[in-house]
Parts: sequence; C-alpha cells; structure tokens
Amino acid sequence: MSSLSETDSHDLELKRLKTSQTHCGTPQRVFVPPLRRVDPSKPPLSAQRPFPLSHGTTTLGFVFQGGVIAAADTRASAGGLVACPAVHKITPIHSHLVVTSSGSGADCMLWERILTREIRLYELRHKRRLSIRGSAKLLSLMLHPFKGTDVCVALTLGPRLVYVCSDGARLQGDVISVGSGSPYAYGVLDGGLSWSLSKEEAVSLAREAVFRATHRDAYSGNNVDLFHVTAQGWIKVKIDKYNSNKVMIITKLQK
Repeated sequence: MSSLSETDSHDLELKRLKTSQTHCGTPQRVFVPPLRRVDPSKPPLSAQRPFPLSHGTTTLGFVFQGGVIAAADTRASAGGLVACPAVHKITPIHSHLVVTSSGSGADCMLWERILTREIRLYELRHKRRLSIRGSAKLLSLMLHPFKGTDVCVALTLGPRLVYVCSDGARLQGDVISVGSGSPYAYGVLDGGLSWSLSKEEAVSLAREAVFRATHRDAYSGNNVDLFHVTAQGWIKVKIDKYNSNKVMIITKLQK
C-alpha cells in the first residue's frame, strides 16, 4: 500500500512540474532543490566530517584600458591533498561573459551550469542578451537561499567586473581577488596596476600576481589560467613555457 501511495505522489509531482509556469524574470525552481522548513525551536542538525576538508584558491580580475583580465590557478585541494592539479576555475558563460569561482568545486560548477542555462533561456525568450548587471543579479538571487556555502563568483563582461558572494551580496569594482591566496595577489596588483597598461603588461601582471600567491598559499598552485575580455569577446591567453616573454593567443570570440 505504501509503494502505491509513493507512486501516486511521484506521478502527481511530475505532473505538477510539467504543467507549472515559470516567470521569465526569476530562476526556474526545478533546477534548485526544495528547502525543508526549519523549526527555530529545535537546534540545527549537522553531520561532522571525520577530518576537516580545507580548500582554497587564487582568482583575480581587474579592469584596464584594453578590457578585463581574469586569472586563476588550477589546483583543487581537499585538506592537505591535492585533489586535481588541472582544474579550470574560469568558465566562459557566453562569448562576452566569463566567470571565476572560489569555494567548493562541486557547488561552483553546479551554479555555473545553472547560470549558463538561465542566461541562454533569457536570450531565447527576449531575443537579446542579458546584461552584466542582470546576470549578477540573477546569480545573486539564486545564491541567497544557500548563504553560508562559501561560494564566491566574479563575473566579467567588457569593462565591468562584479563580485557575487554566497549570501547574495554584489559588488562592482576595478580590481577583485577572491580565495585563500587573494591577500598575496593584492600585494602584487596594488603595486603594478594602472589603467594605461598594455595588453602584454596586463597579462604579465595577472600572471605574476597568481604566481606569487601560489608560493605563499598552500592551497593554490600548479598552472595559471588567463582570460582577456574585450568588446569583441573573450580570449584565452596561453604563456609559452619556454619563453615567458612570448604570448600565444587562443581565440574564441563569436559563437
């Protein structure tokens, strides 16, 4: 009898999801798991890990006269373990928008996929691309119910740079660094950042900032990913390992 009732409730839930209407200005709730109501009179329940899983990263972005530079290391750590040395922490959302993330790797990848889908749905509905402020606000609304999950995202588009925290806060700035290695990256950026930098100088500065942070931060390391965002789209920059002064460009501009 219990299995029959579970089947009926499952069918009703599927029917409700298929027939539900979603407002185009808000995220689809089908992508977000439902939250249970919490009784404030009862103490919160939590499961203790057998050992702490500390994680960290170094991501940064800054604005200069040639656009926006985004850089990040590629190490994924779980406590004292280097879980993966080649994680891409900068994710292109579309041809003019890239995202850098800091926090739990699984959570960051989940929200990046959800953001990509929602922006694409908005573009299909309205026949135009969502603005950077609209994208940041959309991500902020999605993250707010899950505050405290230590997810931090920086959005870059053209000459704009926006920081979105897991509690829903949104901050726009000219230079932003997130992660456990960010204090060391700020030390390099504050000494060399200028609006009049050339593209080669900006790429060298971002690479130097992440490189120095990996020497002081145990949770950052391995390689450096670099993206240059302009009015024509984003460009992935690759440094020649045999000649640090030679810069090779891997381009993907329009869709």
